[in-house]
Formats: sequence, structure tokens, C-alpha cells
Amino acid sequence: MKTYSLDEAQDLIIGKVGTARRDQFEFELKLELIGEMIKTARKERHLTQEQLGALIGVRKSQISKLENNAKNVTIETILKIFEALKAKVNFKVELLNNEPNIV
Repeated sequence: MKTYSLDEAQDLIIGKVGTARRDQFEFELKLELIGEMIKTARKERHLTQEQLGALIGVRKSQISKLENNAKNVTIETILKIFEALKAKVNFKVELLNNEPNIV
């Protein structure tokens, strides 16, 4: 039986880094993590989904959707939620090459 490192297993199952399949997987994983962070922060603040929704002007069902499946969410909404939760948000921007392609 052959053993694989975690990186090798991910390459085999999800696809190699830089492929469309791997990029999509990592994007969806990050969105899922955002939903979990919202849920954790809301609970730490002892707020219900309804109360958090009222703070930012959305319904409870929208908060539930964000916590469980944050696929259709804007950065603006995410920032509103974390602002209402009194949470600090940091974004990391990484440039992939040195020169922009100008057409």
C-alpha cells in the first residue's frame, strides 16, 4: 500500500495547485470558513440570527444562509456583519506576477 503526503493526496483528489478545479475548491472552502467565522462571532456576542439580521437590516433567513452557505455574498455584506459584531477584518492581497498585462 502506497502512502501519500497531504499535498500529494490533495493534488490527486482535488487537482494540482493552479488548476481551475483546485482554485474553485479553495474558493468554496474560503467562503465556507467565512460562514463559520460569522456564526462563531455571532454566538460569542450572544446574538441570535434574528438579532444580527436586525442590526444590519436583513432577515434571519439571510443570516442562516450566510452561516451555512456563504456562496452568494458580497464583501459589503460581510463587512457590515463583522462591523455589527464589532470584529476586525483583515484582507490579504497577493499579486501573482510582477507586470500587469496592458492591452
